Amino acid sequence: MNKKLEPDLKLQLSNQLGLPQRQVAVWFQNKRARFKTQSLEVQHCTLQSKHEAALSDKAKLEHQVQFLQDELKRARNQLALFTNQDSPVDNSNLGSCDEDHDDQVVVFDELYACFVSNGHGSSSTSWV
Repeated sequence: MNKKLEPDLKLQLSNQLGLPQRQVAVWFQNKRARFKTQSLEVQHCTLQSKHEAALSDKAKLEHQVQFLQDELKRARNQLALFTNQDSPVDNSNLGSCDEDHDDQVVVFDELYACFVSNGHGSSSTSWV
């Protein structure tokens, strides 16, 4: 759409329509304003839908964070129960245990691996 009405075209239109040149100029000015308003409305709708999608994604991510925090809490509780047992830990089942590694770290890794493989971990969880 033309930004401004050329003087020659304005004169020609005013003669053809029998209207004053000022009225023709105002009509085109109003037309530009309406076009700009419509364009802003389209932009607003686009931004609003993007905002709603972002809010939806945010809610899903917050749900995932809460789920993972709960899962971590359960794993820590199980680890605390496991490490507070009176019976000694049998390190022969730990497989890849080097003498240099701290036994608690290896026990935690093994416990977490068992936790995940039994279907309690995030690998088998669907995010809803």
